[in-house]
Amino acid sequence: MTSTKPQPETTLKPKATRRPKKSVLVTGASGFIAGHCIIRLLNEGYKVRGSLRSMNQAEDVRTALSAYADVKDLSFVELDLSSDEGWETAAKGCTFVQHVASPFPNTAPDNEDDLIVPAREGALRALRAAAKAKVKRVVMTSSIAAIGYGRDHPKDYIYSEDDWSNLEGDLTAYAKSKTVAEQAAWEFMQTDAAGKMELSVINPGAVLGPLTSADYSTSGDMVKKLLDGSVPACPAIGFSCIDVRDVADAHFEAMIRKVAAGRRYCLVGDYAWMIDVACELRSAGYAAPVRKLPNFMVHILGIFDPTVRLIKAGLGKKSIFSNQRLIEELDITPRSIKEMSVSMAESMVKFGVISPKML
Repeated sequence: MTSTKPQPETTLKPKATRRPKKSVLVTGASGFIAGHCIIRLLNEGYKVRGSLRSMNQAEDVRTALSAYADVKDLSFVELDLSSDEGWETAAKGCTFVQHVASPFPNTAPDNEDDLIVPAREGALRALRAAAKAKVKRVVMTSSIAAIGYGRDHPKDYIYSEDDWSNLEGDLTAYAKSKTVAEQAAWEFMQTDAAGKMELSVINPGAVLGPLTSADYSTSGDMVKKLLDGSVPACPAIGFSCIDVRDVADAHFEAMIRKVAAGRRYCLVGDYAWMIDVACELRSAGYAAPVRKLPNFMVHILGIFDPTVRLIKAGLGKKSIFSNQRLIEELDITPRSIKEMSVSMAESMVKFGVISPKML
């Protein structure tokens, strides 16, 4: 006998389909900042296409980053800031671009255009390729060197994202290159070629923090010199510092937050004189020098050392930058000078960059 009792209605639920991962092109993948940006992206579930000047670097970069993230979704492309080749293909299929690559020398170039031209043209190549690929947003790495240099403001003046460095002022080639490149980027965004693409710009101060390999930033050379005994005392130079992990976080947040479209962000934490960094290292057990180097000695050393010549213009000068927008819009509270300095020192030891004397 067949039952006439009504049966419960059954609904077959469709199998959950996993959305394809969004892809991000990160330029300058072998660099100090870009490496941390890639780590953050991979750990957030994005696919990353990293650009390199040579594919010979690919395996070393992959190995270095594999200690901090699953690198199965990391691939590489070969790009050059000074060549059009490969840019459109590299950006194709990407939702976002983080344009981090830019020349940053340890010494002043003989010709400032050796820095300015590739920085500007590289930025424009990244933006043009991204726009043609219908990328949603580009996050570009600039610098506070594009904000607070070449101006004669009072000592208590606080620089913000509304300020621009004065190209007619006394600027280093590096500061000019960052200013020119960023201005060119914003100008491009006003053209029809940009389409609906958005731009956010990250302007870090001196970037310290942990290394992911034996490669380190030009800013990190300060920590290295304090640890390897190459400076007997500390010149009166200071920096608005930021941890590289905060820089990577800022790139990520500026990429995904609606408020960040069309915005610049000063990335600075505490201001630190070189002797302040030395004291933090010394408190962690490193035999860093904590004596002050007289200004006249810096001028003498600059005759023989091109790296020292770069810092002479900043002797005794202190510029203050606001990080209000970083904290309020990107929700990032910068790490301390102690944390960024000591973590950089520890990683330099780990990767064999230095064998420091300890107290």
